[in-house]
Amino acid sequence: MSSKYKRIMLKLSGEALAGPQGYGIDFEVASRIAKEIKELVDMGIEVGAVVGGGNIWRGRNGNGMDRTTADYMGMLATCINAMALQDSLESIGVMTRVQTAIEMKEVAEPYIRRRAMRHLEKGRVVIFAAGTGNPYFSTDTTAALRAAEIEADVILLAKKVDGVYDKDPHKYDDAKKFDELTYIQVLEKGLQVMDSTATSLCMDNNIPIIVFSLDEPGNIKKAAMGEKIGTIVSKV
Repeated sequence: MSSKYKRIMLKLSGEALAGPQGYGIDFEVASRIAKEIKELVDMGIEVGAVVGGGNIWRGRNGNGMDRTTADYMGMLATCINAMALQDSLESIGVMTRVQTAIEMKEVAEPYIRRRAMRHLEKGRVVIFAAGTGNPYFSTDTTAALRAAEIEADVILLAKKVDGVYDKDPHKYDDAKKFDELTYIQVLEKGLQVMDSTATSLCMDNNIPIIVFSLDEPGNIKKAAMGEKIGTIVSKV
């Protein structure tokens, strides 16, 4: 069985790691995600990953707090999640590296593009933490930026919903799901796929985005294999 993609960028929300409790880290969920990533690695697919930090802290949580300070706290939260995912992967024999945009050499490597590319070529999963290292940029933008830098073939955007809808399917029973969208449609309709900066980056670099539900076991592999699940956002 061959994959449609050679190198992927997997974007996981922090909330995905929280599981049903909605906060903190659910290690059963982390373990399940790690096993699904291992399947890809065993198939020879090169995997980069970006994990959000919303299960621990979001910049906008800091009501009344300086926005830059709040955003830096969010970046540190992504590092905690990255280390948890690293531990889950390494416990089942997957070689990993965490690279951070904010230097913390005692626990992770600094982000160096050439080093990241070399790790991927050697079959290691590279987890990119601390966002871009800049406030006012989301982890969606980090995923788009790192995907472009490492020349990923696709971004697999694992969410709590099974695709892109015209409105929140958790609130509206008549929400319509899209099977395919163009980058321009996402931007014009203001759809909540990724933020506009991330979407524009993907459009400029022609990186397709597959949005799918992480709650369904096996979906990461299905998306990597090119099966029709969720919503695909591309040029045409």
